Amino acid sequence: MLREELPKIITDKVPGPKAAEILKRRDAAVPKALCGTTYPVVIERGSGAVLEDADGNHFLDFIGGVGVLNIGYSNEEVIEAVKAQSEKYFHTIFNIVTHPGYVELAEKLNRLMPVRGAHPKTYFANSGAECDENAIKVARAFTKRPNIICFSGAFHGRTSLTMALTAKKSYSRGMGPFPAGIYRAEYPNLYRAPKGYSEEEAIAYYIDAFKNILIEATPVSDVAAVLMEPIEGEGGFVPAPIGYVKEIRKICDENGILLIADEVQCGNCRTGRFYASEYWKDAGCAPDIITTAKSLGAGLPISAITADEKIMDAVTPGTVGGTFCGNPLSCAAACKTLEIYERDDYAGKAALIGKKIMQFYKELLATYDVVGDVRGLGAMAGIEFVKDRRTKEPYPEFVRSMIAKAVQKGLLIENAGTYDNVIRFLAPLCITDNQLKAGFGIFEDCIRETLKELR
Repeated sequence: MLREELPKIITDKVPGPKAAEILKRRDAAVPKALCGTTYPVVIERGSGAVLEDADGNHFLDFIGGVGVLNIGYSNEEVIEAVKAQSEKYFHTIFNIVTHPGYVELAEKLNRLMPVRGAHPKTYFANSGAECDENAIKVARAFTKRPNIICFSGAFHGRTSLTMALTAKKSYSRGMGPFPAGIYRAEYPNLYRAPKGYSEEEAIAYYIDAFKNILIEATPVSDVAAVLMEPIEGEGGFVPAPIGYVKEIRKICDENGILLIADEVQCGNCRTGRFYASEYWKDAGCAPDIITTAKSLGAGLPISAITADEKIMDAVTPGTVGGTFCGNPLSCAAACKTLEIYERDDYAGKAALIGKKIMQFYKELLATYDVVGDVRGLGAMAGIEFVKDRRTKEPYPEFVRSMIAKAVQKGLLIENAGTYDNVIRFLAPLCITDNQLKAGFGIFEDCIRETLKELR
């Protein structure tokens, strides 16, 4: 079975001849902005954590559709759920015709989402960017305020508003002007805190920087919400320290500001909990609104926005919803996916995988001086490469070389971080122990080969 296979390259190089022909057609038919050369891979089929390309090569996927494939490439139960729904009807626009799958999925998320409040409500959009925009709509409707505070390192999408919220300018170059009312605080990256600071001192430093936003950038009375990823994805897989989140929660409560947790990437069992905000809730600092997408629908497009009814019911009718939001096929996939996550303890799987990946990363940290830091929550882990551990100078060319070498060996890895010097781990949570071991072997081989190449 493909889902049990290990990486295997049978062509002389990647891409093989069939994939190369399709990539040639791609380049002729698709805008250049979507036609990179780093991953010359054309999928034929996928199962579990493995994909087979057009030439029969097998690739182990440590990227997982950038966090979309927590349940794997093609789960049989989800396939059957979507098939069953497709035989009834493909579409209703929920604003006009109610379909039961939407209601069932909302009920499931209302039970699972660790938001503040006794009576959560949920509605759906199509993508991570859409649910973040909708969360801001909800926050503005409830608070009657315009401004949003986001963070350095953040990624929230590629729409006009979410490009303004996203820190990395390579995602928005040449696309302005952007919406007003967006202010950026410094994310609490303990690895890159001022030199010599303890964790406690670093948190105090970042909190002071946040408070200065409310003094120098925007009146606190104009701030509707703080939008924050519990663990930054594109920013380098940096978890927000709980001590910092508790202080932000306090500031929000004192000033009538809502706290939004962006769990587009880190939700749906990835971090060892069903939602990473459970860590916040356990510490007494649960968010007011949670957004999630990616692995919610097992690959079908759907995203969710959840908040207590007193917040949700402040929204003016007609300002939320959309043609495809909460599509019946996507809702069927998401309902079955959540059922499997709970039944088969995917959060537990993520916690176990997380222990293994962090043990491996720590061994690399002890062995190779190009490894500057390792971090993460559950099976969402990052390893940061630097030229010098003392200066922490980023080493993006090292990461680029590793990615190119890995794909030729049948392993898919991807960069992250403000400086593109972090490699992210987002493998499907159904990955096997043998596959993990094989992937780790290729990963370390690529480090060794890159060291020889660049030093």
